[in-house]
Amino acid sequence: MTKNSPRRRFDGKVALITGGNAGIGFAAATAFAGEGARVMIAARRRQEGEQAVAAITAAGGEARFVETDVASADSVRAMVGACVEAYGRLDIAFNNAGITGDVTTLVADADEERFDQVMEINVKGVWLSMKYEIPELLKAGGGAIINCSSVAGLRGGPRSGAYYGSKHAVIGMTKTAALEYATHNIRINAVCPGLIMTDLIATGFAAAPEKLASLTARIPMQRSGQPHEIADAVLWLASSESSFVSGVALPVDGALSAT
Repeated sequence: MTKNSPRRRFDGKVALITGGNAGIGFAAATAFAGEGARVMIAARRRQEGEQAVAAITAAGGEARFVETDVASADSVRAMVGACVEAYGRLDIAFNNAGITGDVTTLVADADEERFDQVMEINVKGVWLSMKYEIPELLKAGGGAIINCSSVAGLRGGPRSGAYYGSKHAVIGMTKTAALEYATHNIRINAVCPGLIMTDLIATGFAAAPEKLASLTARIPMQRSGQPHEIADAVLWLASSESSFVSGVALPVDGALSAT
């Protein structure tokens, strides 16, 4: 930052983003770096993670990558340790890593192994992340955590029992943690994306455009969202602009959850 350049919202702050190598996570990592934060990207796929770091660095931001499995306590502990070792502190965490799992099977027909996998990553992964992030936020004098739930955490849906259940659980944990740390200058919120046109979604519906059109038609705004629109909400929840906001599950879904 030059002498006459305006101060950015996250100058001097450190942000940790799980699942930061692609989609919504990468959009958030890029946005945080653009606003002055030093960013630690955590994900399972190293090549994509290093590509994300290279893109952010090329744009003038500061970022590093740590390979992480959020379902493993040892891996998550190491992730937070790597962030603090690299940057000396932790101020913001966006716990974004997650999977959809099986979205074609009725509850009574679901496979136990696939159910457990969704819960381990989407629920246990968020819990483990907060478990090891919160002590570092306390050391830093406070901070903000944003957990990625979904519009699926605000309503029901057929043939996606594990996914919908996991995203409801994220909201429950978010509200509980927000109450527990409300007097410690730590704000904990959830963001609830609707249908967001990430590369994964675009590829997944490439062979079934009519299904994508049907899903889009259910959205009152009559369009899908973009990753940067979720990133904008995450940055707001992490910033001083939302200083009296905690324990909220914020829909960013084109009014779908209002139907």
